[in-house]
Amino acid sequence: MSEAFKNLMDSIDQMSTKEKALAAHCLLSAMDGHADDDVEQEWISLAEKRSNELESGKVSPTTWDQIKQKL
Repeated sequence: MSEAFKNLMDSIDQMSTKEKALAAHCLLSAMDGHADDDVEQEWISLAEKRSNELESGKVSPTTWDQIKQKL
């Protein structure tokens, strides 16, 4: 495991919801060789919308344990 990955995982709990969404977007984008600008903007808009819903309390997060119980 790289030091960069360890640092990211150690600091993830300190990130806001928006920062986590942006980090996820950046990681996913880095996996693609070429991103369509329209798709990228739609992804950013969706991530921001969902982040705002979480922060406003409109929706509540689901833990990994809750998801596993439903499987």
